[in-house]
Amino acid sequence: MMRFLGWSLFFGLSLSSCAKFGIGVKSENAKKDEPFGPTGIPPQLRVKKSDAGTPVVAGGNVPGKPSPLNITPEEDIVYTDPDNPDAGIPELTDLLANVKRGPWEESETIAKQRSVREGKALLIWFTDSATSPMCKALTQELFSTNDFGSWATEKLVRLRVDAYVKITDPDLDLGSAEDRRIAIKNYGAELKKRYKVMGYPSLVLLSPSGEVMGRYRGYKRGDAEFLWGQLKHGEAVASEAYKGWRTGLEKKGYREWQDRKGRKVFAKLTSYSKGTLTFVEPDGTCSRTKEESLSEQDQAWIDEQKKMRNMQ
Repeated sequence: MMRFLGWSLFFGLSLSSCAKFGIGVKSENAKKDEPFGPTGIPPQLRVKKSDAGTPVVAGGNVPGKPSPLNITPEEDIVYTDPDNPDAGIPELTDLLANVKRGPWEESETIAKQRSVREGKALLIWFTDSATSPMCKALTQELFSTNDFGSWATEKLVRLRVDAYVKITDPDLDLGSAEDRRIAIKNYGAELKKRYKVMGYPSLVLLSPSGEVMGRYRGYKRGDAEFLWGQLKHGEAVASEAYKGWRTGLEKKGYREWQDRKGRKVFAKLTSYSKGTLTFVEPDGTCSRTKEESLSEQDQAWIDEQKKMRNMQ
């Protein structure tokens, strides 16, 4: 039995409690709807080794309806099985080990997780790389430039939703490859409908909390600097909104944690038992890690908390 700490955060948390209240656990229907499988990682990132788009009139920043990220309420966290608080909960190291193979993510699941964990705005690019001339122009004049790439790497998490889907997995037969292509294409169509995208190219900028900060519709050749200026403004607004959102969560016990590789996660500590910590992130994702896997600063914080509660 672990020794209980003096505050409600330090209790055992089992995966069953997350499943019971829908915290960090997808339903069976959600798993079926995710064409990349339960991991949310596209097949292109797991391998060993078109429809025409219609450009729309260049628009500007069109405000979108806010859709904030759902925060896990304190009352929805159920503490059970204190003798085995980490049963079935994934390792934090595994969750942070999703390797990105390029500047643009291909899974909304992974992109949103990174946006929250890194505190960066999420830029979603709806494109038709095969047939839309304005999508090709946007790539050439802005997205493929070194200056934009350096800025975006520092300021944004990027997600590309391409109407053109090509499956290159050599382990799939023709029928399976076609099934996967259709599933991914349908998934992209669902995202396009959800974000009210009417043509290509279209950009949607979200704050880390999930609010739509701007919509940028269409592109004209020569407008790269103008569009980039709009994106910079939208990112600055998203950054300010994130500060307020994060401050509110910090008052509820959330803080930034870092492992020995410098990877960060913004989460609340929900249990501590014999050197094992269990966390819940703002979107409800549960994870665990060992005390020795954390940074020296975090270990020092834990030691301080122990001393305050006479645990040393």
